[in-house]
Amino acid sequence: MSRLNNSPQPTTSPHPEAGRPEDEPIQHPAGGTDSPAGVSRAVNLYLTGEAASLVGTGVHTVALPVLAVLYLHASPAQAAHLYLLSQIPYLVVALPAGALVDRYPVKTVLIATDLTAAILVAALPTTAAFHTLTMPVIYTAALALGAVTVLHQAAASVVLVQLADPAVLQKATARQEAVLGASSTIGLYLGSGLLAVTTAARALAVDSLSYLISAWCTSRIPPLPPAPAARVRRTTLTSEIRDGLRYTLRDPVLRPLALCLGATGAGAGVVTAFSAWYLLAVIQIGSAGLGVIMGASGAGYLAGALTSPGLIRRLGPGRVLIVSVAVYPLLGVPLLVARPGGLWAAGLAVAGALQLAAVACATATVRIVRQRRCAPELQARAQQTATWLVAGSRPVAALGASVLAPAIGVWATLLTGTLILAASALALWLSPIRHLHRLPEPTRPVTESSPTRMPQPPTSTDADTGVVPR
Repeated sequence: MSRLNNSPQPTTSPHPEAGRPEDEPIQHPAGGTDSPAGVSRAVNLYLTGEAASLVGTGVHTVALPVLAVLYLHASPAQAAHLYLLSQIPYLVVALPAGALVDRYPVKTVLIATDLTAAILVAALPTTAAFHTLTMPVIYTAALALGAVTVLHQAAASVVLVQLADPAVLQKATARQEAVLGASSTIGLYLGSGLLAVTTAARALAVDSLSYLISAWCTSRIPPLPPAPAARVRRTTLTSEIRDGLRYTLRDPVLRPLALCLGATGAGAGVVTAFSAWYLLAVIQIGSAGLGVIMGASGAGYLAGALTSPGLIRRLGPGRVLIVSVAVYPLLGVPLLVARPGGLWAAGLAVAGALQLAAVACATATVRIVRQRRCAPELQARAQQTATWLVAGSRPVAALGASVLAPAIGVWATLLTGTLILAASALALWLSPIRHLHRLPEPTRPVTESSPTRMPQPPTSTDADTGVVPR
């Protein structure tokens, strides 16, 4: 996602059209042209659509828990169930989604998921208007939206690889992280502002409109190249899922990242299952306060996305990952000791901002390592394997938290999640990732002259991978 040590620089890397005037546009297979800055108009159009979608998603991130807790008076168990249902698709849908995206046109998947999400979100204010909104309705919407989101994210994970010229992929990925962080922040603040002047149900209508804008922007992107897996071979969905799992779990760099961050997902699942309820019911920050804390967290994510390239360049990807994962649980301690009051709310907002800055640094680093380490025809499957391990652990953890909380209390459950996060940070430090001083060399795709060969993960851990032996 950034320009890093020992990685190709967009301004110096060889390019097939080297020698052309600097202001002459570059033509790419996906259509569109590059500006002199190196990022194509098609990429910018895609990012605009994703930004619109995330602005609306930020609105319902604030509105859904407010709707459940303050309007329908959801109990702690119901709040945990709502979070659980929103996360289950990561466990069930993530692996098939990666294989499907590697098979079918990415553009079609993006548009179809946007339109489906618009319909699902619009159903909530509609049922509220007819006084038929209940917790089962919110549960159903959360589950369906989660499934659509997982499929959309799987398709989005490979768009930049297909749209951007390889020489500017890191620049485009860094821009993507910054745009996503800014959009999430705007959406969260917009959500809290709308909740201050209107009902949560009406605020959700903004989310529906945002998905329609995203679908329109995606429809304007030129045709993308065929799915790489379709060019290489056609096999069963199960075997393609198995290929993605095997590739990720055999790779000496991707394996510890996926497993350790999977534990991080479990800890985050325990904490997130009750954090909104705890803030609203115990700390009593109100809907506006919840929006401020979420908005500050979004601003922290944006700051982390913007600063991560320099941090990785100076410290190396391994150190950035370890420090980011270690800082995350430490910044969760203020939630455990907070009390009602404005000063505590401000402190929680600052802690949330720093937490999400750490998340952005880790996310940016992991994504660019995976983009360079993984074979192009396995990009979506490798991404979704990691998503399954990381995000898929959250519903399992949330389910465990919903069982644990009645026995030991919500506060003790939040403490348990924080300790799990600390343990995953220790496990990552003990792994070979701490020796990852620079980015791996890019992996070459399988060519059509060998259509039946499934790429194998690199097995070396020397300078070619960026890992220095112990």
